[in-house]
Amino acid sequence: MKLTRRDILKAGTSALAVSTLSRAFGRAPVKNHSKSRPNILWVLAEDISPQLSCYGEPLIQTPNIDKLASQGARFTRAFTNAPVCSASRTSLITGMYQTSFGAHNHRTYDRKPLPPGVKIITDYFREAGYFTVLCGKGPKKEDSKEAGPAGSGKTDFNFVADRPFDGWNWDQRAANKPFFAHLTLRESHKGYGWPLARKTLKNLVDPNKVKLPPYWPDHPIARDEYANYLDAIQLVDSYVGVIMKRLEDGGLADNTVVFFLGDNGSCLFRGKQFLYEGGISVPLIVRWPGRIKPGTIREDLVEGIDLAASSLKIAGIEPPANMHGRDFLFPGHKERKYIVAARDRMDIAVDRMRCVRTKQFKYIRNFIPGTPYMQRNPYKEREYPTWNLVKKLKTEGKLTPAQALFAADQKPIEELYDVMLDPHEIKNLAEKPEHKQTLLQLRGTLDKWIKETGDQGATLEDPIFVYESYFSR
Repeated sequence: MKLTRRDILKAGTSALAVSTLSRAFGRAPVKNHSKSRPNILWVLAEDISPQLSCYGEPLIQTPNIDKLASQGARFTRAFTNAPVCSASRTSLITGMYQTSFGAHNHRTYDRKPLPPGVKIITDYFREAGYFTVLCGKGPKKEDSKEAGPAGSGKTDFNFVADRPFDGWNWDQRAANKPFFAHLTLRESHKGYGWPLARKTLKNLVDPNKVKLPPYWPDHPIARDEYANYLDAIQLVDSYVGVIMKRLEDGGLADNTVVFFLGDNGSCLFRGKQFLYEGGISVPLIVRWPGRIKPGTIREDLVEGIDLAASSLKIAGIEPPANMHGRDFLFPGHKERKYIVAARDRMDIAVDRMRCVRTKQFKYIRNFIPGTPYMQRNPYKEREYPTWNLVKKLKTEGKLTPAQALFAADQKPIEELYDVMLDPHEIKNLAEKPEHKQTLLQLRGTLDKWIKETGDQGATLEDPIFVYESYFSR
């Protein structure tokens, strides 16, 4: 049976959607009777920050994600290790900093196998008897531009792997065999999901009610883009409801640990591709029936790489000693004092930025300060209306001081923000004498991290190869 977008939209979050999905997958759901080893499901929503109702966004309605949070733990300080999909997903699936093995540039054109000592976590799951799933990557799915709650089948890893997954649907596994599944909801990414949300949803966000960050121009173009982003998240939420219903109808909900997260921050102006909160702060919700108290709120720092270590521990697999990720779910875990995120080349926009983020401060180092934040970037210029708007307003001299910071002709070498007092990261404290000690401390922390993890970002690619590879795609 061929599953169309119209089938999914017509079904919505009802039982019909679940039965339609089950028929499309080929057979009835397999019951999981292996209670000692839980299933594990990662639901990755593309390009979203914590603009959800359960995180305090007043204009959005996300009842299914809110319900998930009420049944488990909501993390308020979760961060991706890279503000773009390919580098972020590379770190997620290996539990390693992408910078440590040369996978830090967005869509590395000269992709290679993982180096010795670095493995994709599905290898560990498979060795432990798990069936590994990339949801949606079935026959002919590769050519589909539509996804929905079956998942898009996206990997986008910056490396080559011979056998990253066993199948595209957890119903393909043998009876009593636990599964690890990776499911991507792409509707929040720039593309077909944004107009689809406005065509199909009734509770659309009013652009006139949006509260824009102070670094955004208050303009109809900006308001419309921000509101449409929230619309797309509401569409994602409806699909989360379908996924959870399918687990329940298959008798899997009580023995499946569900992680809901963003692969990187919001696809909005000064968000994705940059190390400000909009680029690296992501929602993270973990539902583990019987093990995580419903309604838990966690404020400790969590990195994307920590999902790998925690997921392996849930399956009874000890994370390898060289894995950078840490378990954050089991009693006795060691909380992080800081997280580190890295931005490198994005398409043809060559840059190198690193940040250290504690609970109170964020330190950013710009290794190529002469290159502006808003350097040439065909993707941004094509897909981000507010990006082009800011450039236009700059030439007209119509930007406020807060808005002009990101449009400057060059970057400061160092940036320091008190994210508790200045959540929009506008007041750079790097040159303030009263914050010199904090600056020196975080500067040293980053230097140590670069050395200890073997950050390879200092080695730049051949620009001719980059341009030829990008424009020949």
